[in-house]
Amino acid sequence: MKNSDPRNGARYDAILFDFDGVLADTEPLHYACWCEILQPFGIQLDWPFYQKNCIGISDRLMIERLAAGRNPPIPMHEIWPEYARKQLMFRDRLDTGSPFLDETVLMVRQLSDLYKLAVVSSSGRSEVEPPVEKAGFRACFQAFVCGKEVPNLKPAPDPYLHAAKLLGATFPLVIEDSDAGVASGEAAGFEVLRVSSAARVAAEVRAHLSLD
Repeated sequence: MKNSDPRNGARYDAILFDFDGVLADTEPLHYACWCEILQPFGIQLDWPFYQKNCIGISDRLMIERLAAGRNPPIPMHEIWPEYARKQLMFRDRLDTGSPFLDETVLMVRQLSDLYKLAVVSSSGRSEVEPPVEKAGFRACFQAFVCGKEVPNLKPAPDPYLHAAKLLGATFPLVIEDSDAGVASGEAAGFEVLRVSSAARVAAEVRAHLSLD
């Protein structure tokens, strides 16, 4: 099945997973870290705003938009150096517990026997691959596309096009949760399943693929 051919009637030849909010329930943790980092600059984030405007895009683009929205705007050279501290804060807090739900890991293990799999994230590789490795299911994925490893991040099609190229896939299914991620998958010309939450990923993917 991993070498599925559309001429044989296979529905997909690969599955491409977003990371934050899909494979991993990390968005609340990212949000908490950003709130702490941005508070000294007078930037107040509420969860609905963060969900709508900050998920699925690069961290730099998020900061540029938030800094420009202040009156007066905050110069990027003042606020961007805090990004490194946010990354350390996130990784430290992530080390205290796994962000992966057991049912999600089980679903990925099952799918890895049926499809080629990849992780496609706007987050840096240092925030994505180590947690997957630590959780023991890194071998399920044939490729990772993270952060600035492509010229343009989501919502541009580049991340998903590159992942499909790495897998040799022509008709993959994209699993996403954000506006930017959905736009990226669709711009690449792929079918997109938008999941409602990290807690529902396993159930919704299984239902879409008609898996027991």
